[in-house]
Amino acid sequence: MASINQEFARTIIALHGEAGRVWLERLPALIEECARRWSLRVGPPFPSLSYNYAAPAEGRGGERLVLKVGVPSAELLSEIEALRLFDGRGAVRLMDADEERGALLLERLEPGTQLVALCEEDDGAATVAAAGVMKRLWRPVPVVHNFPAAADWGRGFERCRVLFRGGTGPFPPRLFEEAESLFAGLLASAAEPVVTHGDLHHGNVLAAEREPWLAIDPKGLVAEPAYEVGALLRNPQPLLLQHPDPVRLTERRIAQLSDELDLEPARVRGWGLAQAVLSEWWTIEDGGELDEHSLAAAEILAATRI
Repeated sequence: MASINQEFARTIIALHGEAGRVWLERLPALIEECARRWSLRVGPPFPSLSYNYAAPAEGRGGERLVLKVGVPSAELLSEIEALRLFDGRGAVRLMDADEERGALLLERLEPGTQLVALCEEDDGAATVAAAGVMKRLWRPVPVVHNFPAAADWGRGFERCRVLFRGGTGPFPPRLFEEAESLFAGLLASAAEPVVTHGDLHHGNVLAAEREPWLAIDPKGLVAEPAYEVGALLRNPQPLLLQHPDPVRLTERRIAQLSDELDLEPARVRGWGLAQAVLSEWWTIEDGGELDEHSLAAAEILAATRI
């Protein structure tokens, strides 16, 4: 039986409205259906559920797996498509999926420690590890696909302007305008796109056995490689903001990522800043309150000198 905490339920309803409420009511039955389909023994959910239900499971032959179930959506379908494309290289392996039910059967990554832990000990080593995952993940864009593109995500700036009648609402005008301009300029001059993870922050990279680090929860975004670094540069929170010199730390990260991935430092910085502001807008758009963490990360990036 699915165990649902109230915070998870509130998040689902805030994001999906009545469809989310109906999905929550049906979730126990969905899990039972998946257990029957894939001959699973499903354990209690992981403690920190966010936007999807996830629980450890065991296959008929003792395989250690994870069952992930979400409200069926374009984003979830894109994740399934991305995992199939990545095929276990640099990312968790998708064992099977049921698109209609919004269910994914995944290999279980063990020990499963987040890259955040290494970041606390050695930020430079964590940055190199993340860059290694990026290089293994990226794939040529298939001829036929349903992935979103960076341009699609960038329309968030336009929606923000519409909501605030041409203004920037709670965003400092200078910072918002710089991010908006950077996004447009970088998009217009972008290199050949690839299929990226789209949300490769420290919490989405886990320690594993078959590869040292593997990514989870990909968005599946078509973008130039430099776009991928944005999520890493504004994370982990609040660790980044607690650093005695976050600007210097961010400058080191930009230099490392540029070197490891053969990218232009100005593009790395620019995408990082633009996405930090865009991330704040998404929080507001999804019904949340302004999260000062990403906004502060944008200010840090704006202060960097490369």
